[in-house]
Amino acid sequence: QVQLVESGGGLVQPGGSLRLSCTAYGSIVNINPMAWYRQAPGKERELVAMITAFSTNYADSVKGRFTISRDNDKKTVYLQMNSLKPEDTAVYYCNAKTIVTLTRTYFDRWGQGTLVTVSS
Repeated sequence: QVQLVESGGGLVQPGGSLRLSCTAYGSIVNINPMAWYRQAPGKERELVAMITAFSTNYADSVKGRFTISRDNDKKTVYLQMNSLKPEDTAVYYCNAKTIVTLTRTYFDRWGQGTLVTVSS
């Protein structure tokens, strides 16, 4: 069994910063790619950023403000969010498209979500 656990959400003022973390637990050999999605109230879930072994991609709305990175040894992906805006308010979800373990491969796994609120 594998599990993705997120942390780092909270309340921040406009212009502030937060860093989200997502750690994968289990007998994991490889995870690729990893991504962050978000879902604002009344809206569909949207891709925020994705990281593979060779590249990163961002939604236009966060380019230049958010940075995705990963620590393979710690099985952790991060989302550094700077210059936050009220429209960034959402539940942020970690996603792993493919997780290879010692016994099987898992597809499209999600974390439980962490709430980010940007408000003064």
